[in-house]
Amino acid sequence: MTPLTSRGRARAERRHPSPRLRASAPAGPADARRRGRATRAGLLTAALAALLATAAAPTATAAPDTSPSPPAVAQAEVPAGVTAGVAVFDRQTGTFTEQVNSAGQFRSASVVKLLLALDVLWGRTPESLPAADRTRIDTMLRSSNDAAASTIWANNGGGAIIDRMVARLGLTDTARPPATHPGYWGYTAMSARDTVRIYRYLLDSAPAPVRDYVLGNLRQSTRCASDGYDQHFGIAGSFNRPWAVKQGWSGFTSGGCTPAAATGTAPAAKGTAAPTAAATGTAAPTAKAAAPTARAGAGAAAVDLSRPALHTTGLVGPGDRAIVAVLTLHPTGTTYGKAYTDVGRLTRSLNVPGATRPAGTWIGTWGSGVRVRAQASTDSAAITTLPAGVEVLVGCQKRGQQVSVPPYVNDWWAHLPQLGGYMTNIYLSSPDNQVPGVPVC
Repeated sequence: MTPLTSRGRARAERRHPSPRLRASAPAGPADARRRGRATRAGLLTAALAALLATAAAPTATAAPDTSPSPPAVAQAEVPAGVTAGVAVFDRQTGTFTEQVNSAGQFRSASVVKLLLALDVLWGRTPESLPAADRTRIDTMLRSSNDAAASTIWANNGGGAIIDRMVARLGLTDTARPPATHPGYWGYTAMSARDTVRIYRYLLDSAPAPVRDYVLGNLRQSTRCASDGYDQHFGIAGSFNRPWAVKQGWSGFTSGGCTPAAATGTAPAAKGTAAPTAAATGTAAPTAKAAAPTARAGAGAAAVDLSRPALHTTGLVGPGDRAIVAVLTLHPTGTTYGKAYTDVGRLTRSLNVPGATRPAGTWIGTWGSGVRVRAQASTDSAAITTLPAGVEVLVGCQKRGQQVSVPPYVNDWWAHLPQLGGYMTNIYLSSPDNQVPGVPVC
């Protein structure tokens, strides 16, 4: 782990308990005649007092929300500096509960892999596919494998795949990559509302074998993607299962999660590598070309190709009740951990019918290469590493092995239920060794 040279971490905000309201003394018996004269005045006074008491009452801190989200009004909270396209569709009522810039076009990154898979499966059953094609689709959907996507793109006509799927699904905001980058499948233009249409096709119109096969893969999304990025942000981090997700990212240099990503070698931005000349399915995509600094043209004129992109899309809740699409762009230079945190906060703010939310407290972290371990000890096995500066869900904390990162020493460890392990509290952005308000395991 690489600690910061100075503490350099944000102090967690503490909420001071609101002062208790002082109870009023009960009124003593009054003269009946006087009561009669004051009836109207008393009613008015009581009504005014009730109104003032309601306005002055302190707000209690709510327990973690584990109940289905209520059908409330739209409440999307887009973090500062983030450009977002959001759509949440309630399949039970047939209505949108959230729409923010839902027609805005974004470069798709790996979300376009949904269309690549559906094109291969069009008019076919999964069982009829050659084993090599099934393997490519499996890894492309579960672990967002780029080499598999590049092979499918090259073998099936490149941009013509997008043209076909636009016509088949009636998509209005989706377009093939610009003429300047024909092999860059991740530069396909997509919107949040078109992403909802794709999932609605899968759920309501696709042949059952195709639906079950594609969604079965999305339900098995791996935490670590093939290129070493932690892909369980947004929907996967904000809501309890059942869910099915297809994520996308582009323009970042390190995503943590696997040993390969911790070597310091930056993987290519997803979906920006043109396929190799001989697309065999085994060769990794070629090195990423320099990202353009201006907006693209020719079919994707509104798409910004320069800012880092991070998208979370999928299905949430029993019976796949809600379809969620959150597409985002972040300021140039934003780290993966920062974008991961911002997308998580935006997703958690949404009204998602049928969703249940994991119990715990979201807390920021500092440092890079921070490991999550099987037990509260540096001697136990490392489960994964965290993206630098990411926010994590802490379920509880307990004492374990003492860790020293001069000038700090701490023997408290946080349990991260979504990762199934522990991290030392020394890397939590908290002013105390034992985090206030988090229960002891």
